[in-house]
Amino acid sequence: MPVTRTGRCSRQSVLVASCALLAAPCLPCSAAPAHEIAIEIVREGEFVSVRASAELKANARTAWEVLTDYDHLAEFIPDLRSSRVVQRTPDGVLVEQKGEFGFLFFKQSIEVTMAVSEEPPRRIVARAVAGNMKDMEGSYELQPSEAGVRLAYSGRFVPDFFLPPLIGMPIVRRSLERRFRAMVEEIERRDALARTKPKP
Repeated sequence: MPVTRTGRCSRQSVLVASCALLAAPCLPCSAAPAHEIAIEIVREGEFVSVRASAELKANARTAWEVLTDYDHLAEFIPDLRSSRVVQRTPDGVLVEQKGEFGFLFFKQSIEVTMAVSEEPPRRIVARAVAGNMKDMEGSYELQPSEAGVRLAYSGRFVPDFFLPPLIGMPIVRRSLERRFRAMVEEIERRDALARTKPKP
């Protein structure tokens, strides 16, 4: 049965609990601009389709640097244990990631190797070439906006493992929401740091 969720979340006075995973200290919320996040997750047959977007008062260059910081994604993305560049060629980047998603008694390990194509400074496309996903593809896009930059993600995947029928989609939804929100918050955090650095 299809499951759809759309929501808009204002920035909290402190970052979400996943902020504890950040390698660097979190800034107080007064140092980072407010933002809104829109997320839609739909079950379409065996595929889970995701669309997410956020309007950020951030520099597009900073956003690009965060999105392509593959070796450090595990420092701020919840439930991502490791992320590393396996190979970099003129045609793209091969990235290996390991993590998990779950809630309470249910935990599922995720291992995926992705072929990433970069189209700087606006678009990143990734597709799974190994791991426990039957199919997985997604893209990030950066677009100019009145606020500064609009971050948009779209993707879909088919897991190569069992999802409990009643709690599977809520668990997936919770995990994807947390991960996208963490990406947004890291972009804002780095942008705020860059703005507070004294100019030479």
